[in-house]
Amino acid sequence: MAGQFIVEVAGVIVFLLGFAFLVRFWGLSKLKRAASMEFPKENCVNKNGNGEGEGEGVGTTDIIIVGAGVAGAALAYSLGKDGRRVRVIERDLNAPNRIAGEGLLPGGYLKLIELGLEDCLEQIDAQRILGYTLNKDGKEALVSFPFEKFQSHVVGRTFHNGRFVQRLRKKAASLHNVSLEQGTVTFLLEENGIVKGVHYKDKSGQLLTAYAPLTIVCDGCFSNLRRSLCHSKVDIPSYFVGFILTNCKLPKEEYGVFILADLSPIVFYQISSTEIRCLVDVPSQNLPSVSNGEMAHYLKTLVAPKVLPELYDSFISAIEKKDNIRIIPNKIMAGAPHLCRNNGSSKNQTKLQNRICKNEARSIEAKENKAKQKQ
Repeated sequence: MAGQFIVEVAGVIVFLLGFAFLVRFWGLSKLKRAASMEFPKENCVNKNGNGEGEGEGVGTTDIIIVGAGVAGAALAYSLGKDGRRVRVIERDLNAPNRIAGEGLLPGGYLKLIELGLEDCLEQIDAQRILGYTLNKDGKEALVSFPFEKFQSHVVGRTFHNGRFVQRLRKKAASLHNVSLEQGTVTFLLEENGIVKGVHYKDKSGQLLTAYAPLTIVCDGCFSNLRRSLCHSKVDIPSYFVGFILTNCKLPKEEYGVFILADLSPIVFYQISSTEIRCLVDVPSQNLPSVSNGEMAHYLKTLVAPKVLPELYDSFISAIEKKDNIRIIPNKIMAGAPHLCRNNGSSKNQTKLQNRICKNEARSIEAKENKAKQKQ
């Protein structure tokens, strides 16, 4: 019964991971088709040093993309290769330092090939991954990704997120009709409920306004623009506690490890030839603090006993290493677009919608601030 349970859980995990990735890039394909429409209107970026009025036009743009992460950079390259004039505005063009977005399933690698981006996995010490071993109550089940229909090079990949993102950005910027600019988008420019462009501050702090017929927001899970586009209802059921293990090897080469512990499920996977990422899922209720040592104590006393013997010593060493433990929220964000937009509603209805959105925004901000205080 235990073995059957592990296999069933394994199937669900693999299905959900694959489905999430395919849905994400199915949306990218739709955007690419939408972007192939004609854009006859001249568009420009206007300089606005004091925040009032409009200044000199300095270029033309078909599409503005806010954010140059995995989605934004890949989309910029795809649309640029299609002949679109793309302006990408990214808050920080330095390499991201994240504890998520560190893996592609085989379907994701196939999508990279389709987009002409497979070389972005080269020269970053990316590791092959063929599947996972699932462990529960001393029993183990091996779950491999289905490769029967593919060539031998089509496997999963795991890597440092920042290295992968920088390669994607470099690839996008190699196109003459794609520009990457460091800047912070403060809000969307709207006319009668239609987005016409963005207001943003460039790296020097100068206020600018960029116009385009199509604006795509790809600024991640901590987006400050989502609230202006939808009724942003966010639930945070748990947090990922992440850190890096060194001087050890996974039990089975090219396979990650899932440990289905009752209190906190644990996952291990290789992100370079010398490093293993560990993620521990910790419930939101009474999240231990990193800064005062509570989290390290939690991991040592409640999580470590569930870790495989061959990883145990490196697990303890990683916990004790200074500034190695990091936390990110696992967010559930239901789609509810256009709730805060002026779509022909009466003034009273619009005011009510905006008030609902502001209250929801305060609730989300309070949750995120509480999480930051724990770190």
